[in-house]
Amino acid sequence: MSRAKNVYASVKSYSQRGKLLRREDYQTLAESRNLDELVTRMRNTIYEKVVSDAPKPYTARGIESVIRGHLAFLHYNTSRTAGKSPILDAYYMRFIVSNLKAILKGKALGKTQEEIESHLNLRAEELMKQRDIVVKALVAKDLEEAVANLGPTRFGEDIARAATAYGDGGNIQVFDTYFDKIVYQHLGRARRHTWDMSVTKIVDLDIDAYNLLGVIRGKFWGLDEARMEDLLVTPTASAPRDLLSRMMATETVRDALNELSGTKYKSLVPQTENEMDAVAEFERALERETYAASLRSFTKMFGFATIIGITKLTAYEIGNLSAIAFAVEQGIPPKTVMSKLVLGAEA
Repeated sequence: MSRAKNVYASVKSYSQRGKLLRREDYQTLAESRNLDELVTRMRNTIYEKVVSDAPKPYTARGIESVIRGHLAFLHYNTSRTAGKSPILDAYYMRFIVSNLKAILKGKALGKTQEEIESHLNLRAEELMKQRDIVVKALVAKDLEEAVANLGPTRFGEDIARAATAYGDGGNIQVFDTYFDKIVYQHLGRARRHTWDMSVTKIVDLDIDAYNLLGVIRGKFWGLDEARMEDLLVTPTASAPRDLLSRMMATETVRDALNELSGTKYKSLVPQTENEMDAVAEFERALERETYAASLRSFTKMFGFATIIGITKLTAYEIGNLSAIAFAVEQGIPPKTVMSKLVLGAEA
């Protein structure tokens, strides 16, 4: 990446950060009485033009689709402004992987093509001219054919492993972890080519979160050590191989979490004894930590870390808006939904 492109993209990142929604904006949106009112209130934000494309009658899924399409465009535009970057490409891969994940899970659950399509937004694939990869999976008559169709692609090997793991245990969430692995494998490879410490701090935290959660979820699902090992990507210095090995060798989720007592993540370990709650609380704590790290990336002007930071912060914002749309549709109280959003102290 050229210095000039880096500076220009960093300045744009600062500009985008200034436009992020604040806590009071989310509160106003969460207090909407129905989706029509939510869309009206969103038109008073930077999402005015985006929600104008939401199909009527409004549904949470329809609103989520158009704002996720907007997010894909933002990330695509950021990466093109910054110049070629394997790290940004790895983060962008999340869009494609997310659609493949939805398709494979839908096939496993016996959903029709029409039902699956309602969960997809192919804007990211269209921008990258990779729509055919997703279509190959979508048109398959069942899970087995979808896996076969994707075999020749760069995702084929991990997809086959995910299908095998699902067949062995029947846990649909295994697809989530295996598809996430694809992203973090690429992110780990891209990380090796940077010596910028402000960048590696953000990337390493993401990789740690993936590996640590992979082990904790694996313990909860009852996976053996070989299967958990297969889910891991190259560890970092802050969550090294020996730590992950000790966690995998423990008997329970609580024992695995206790292995973190001597690490930088000790303050994130939940105290609850309920395993399901512990997994959820630990995941949320890691999510808040990665959000905070994205905010900290803006402490240094003109750095590449700010470009990564804004891609992550905008993704959190879209996630928050999607959660609000779902909550409004389901009649969930504003107080409840606000407690579930990922927000920084200054938001």
